[in-house]
Amino acid sequence: MADSSFDIVNKIDRQEIDNALNQAAKEIATRYDFKNTGADISWSGEDNVEITANADERALAILDVFKEKLIKRGISLKSLDEGEPRQSGKEVKLTSSLTEGISTEQAKKISKLIRDEGPKGVKAQIQGDELRVSSKKRDDLQEIITLVKGADLDLAVQFVNYR
Repeated sequence: MADSSFDIVNKIDRQEIDNALNQAAKEIATRYDFKNTGADISWSGEDNVEITANADERALAILDVFKEKLIKRGISLKSLDEGEPRQSGKEVKLTSSLTEGISTEQAKKISKLIRDEGPKGVKAQIQGDELRVSSKKRDDLQEIITLVKGADLDLAVQFVNYR
């Protein structure tokens, strides 16, 4: 019998993030405390979100609104790499980036966790920016999913291609 397997990945749903960004922009445009302050949130390139405001506190408040919208849309905040507010002329800019994929270092950490605490006979292979986990028993794979979900990782993980 062939091995069963699944992939551990870190992917973000661009459409959901775009929807969260649009909702945050709409809320900022209508909220009284952001009226006539030049507050704005928009895409800056492929993976960055830029927040513009007239004060550090306002920029951080806009970031909180954006985070709230991401949570409502089911996107983990571990995918958002927050920047620090910086002065840019008369306004303050804050650039946050969205991270996707599992780095080699993180994949090694997850692989070590699986080897140390997981059931015997489970293999983990690093394949680019994802991790393939395989075993002869499907129950062992279920245990690995529970183990990885319960681990305190610094990235959002999804489990795909379960077969």
